[in-house]
Amino acid sequence: MVTEPRTGGAARCSHHGPHPITCILPPHMLRAIVERGTPEQRAWALQALAVSERIRGRRELLGEIATVTATPTEGKQRSVYDARNGSQLPGTPVRAEGARPVKDVAVNEAYHGSGATWDLYHDAYDRNSIDDRGMPLVSTVHYRVGYDNAFWDGSQMVYGDGDGKIFERFTKCIDVIGHELTHGVIQYEAGLAYADQPGALNESFCDVLGSLVKQRSLGQSAGQADWLIGEGLFRPAIKGTAVRSMAAPGTAYDDPLLGKDPQPADMAHYVETADDNGGVHINSGIPNRAFFLAATAIGGYALETAGKVWYVTLRDRLRPDSDFKAAATLTVAVAGELFGARSAAAGAVRVAWKKVGVL
Repeated sequence: MVTEPRTGGAARCSHHGPHPITCILPPHMLRAIVERGTPEQRAWALQALAVSERIRGRRELLGEIATVTATPTEGKQRSVYDARNGSQLPGTPVRAEGARPVKDVAVNEAYHGSGATWDLYHDAYDRNSIDDRGMPLVSTVHYRVGYDNAFWDGSQMVYGDGDGKIFERFTKCIDVIGHELTHGVIQYEAGLAYADQPGALNESFCDVLGSLVKQRSLGQSAGQADWLIGEGLFRPAIKGTAVRSMAAPGTAYDDPLLGKDPQPADMAHYVETADDNGGVHINSGIPNRAFFLAATAIGGYALETAGKVWYVTLRDRLRPDSDFKAAATLTVAVAGELFGARSAAAGAVRVAWKKVGVL
């Protein structure tokens, strides 16, 4: 077990209190920039950290409001807004469902990415949008100036443009869009508490579904996929390929400014920490690798077998306090129910969790 000092950073979140905002960039990466960056870089990172703190609890509140007020719709209903580098949400409407592409690349990427996520859930898993009741997908681009992050706030997606020196615009990666929208699916289904192992599962399921959005969009099999989350977010000066690697946690980046990717690949290296709500962006590497191992062992398109097992487990079996052992046991059981207890799929899922030390 690797232990980090229980000092600094966000305090551990109560499972019964407000949930923190869920952002694609982990706080440890932003804090590294604060510690090692230039004054300008520190300002960008501090802004991103401050926004997370200021909107803490907003996601849960807006999610509850959206649940009550949502109007069921038929088919995809996307709308994209422009914050014009301000912080008022949603902003100025710039593209609605069915409208032609505009000149603004970020607008088109947000529109396409939310549509690809809707398509995955609808076509592969018969789900009607985020809430399974046709929830319209709202996105806001150009949030603040030099904002380094993207997040789901409980009712909509919000994207920063990046600072242009460390990070690119956050609409650039379709898996980032799929990841953040999946936080909304979890909000309406398992409601995994955003702390410790349930929080790491929350992040991991978002990486899994985000990766499947990307794989489906590119027509890739499990063997063809890169299994990277946020590939293309880093500017050329940064030494790294992505924010996370599902195939090889801990290898996504190793940069003088950002530090080294801290994700463990198995339970022997599980990180005990009070930071990042108990390491939700760190220890998610363990269930991430379990999914990668299962999907590649099964072969074919990951969304069809391993992806279906993970989705059904998320929709029907997980509870807010489910830990890694519960997720492992439940996915093995669901694989057996869907494909047969002695099927290759059930066996691959069981072996995957054993390889990462959970079973």
